[in-house]
Amino acid sequence: MACKTSCKLCPHLVISQAVTFANDTLTINIPAGSYAAGEKYCLVIAQALPDTTTINAPVVITIGAGTTAYPLTDCNCVQATAESIHTRTRYATRVATSATGTGTFKYLGCFCRSHAGAPASIS
Repeated sequence: MACKTSCKLCPHLVISQAVTFANDTLTINIPAGSYAAGEKYCLVIAQALPDTTTINAPVVITIGAGTTAYPLTDCNCVQATAESIHTRTRYATRVATSATGTGTFKYLGCFCRSHAGAPASIS
């Protein structure tokens, strides 16, 4: 079968608009819109992480011009840190909401962490 030279992108593909680092937090801004609870969205981090980003900075997501920060968590519900995030990478997530109106973007896999500064072995 021949490869299509043109095809539509998935409507659940979300490409970041900005990546910033301030107040010891890495913020990924995604386009304005409604992100439905239980729905899968593939987030692509399109911008480079700022040079000033620290590896242990928590990662949050903002939507459009909104200021609410939604944590990015992994399959174990642990908040992602900057060392887990890579530019030009797709992260399959599922939106989770609660009765109190809070929400999170939950990565469907587990993040690889470098554990910088950890010993090379244990005895």
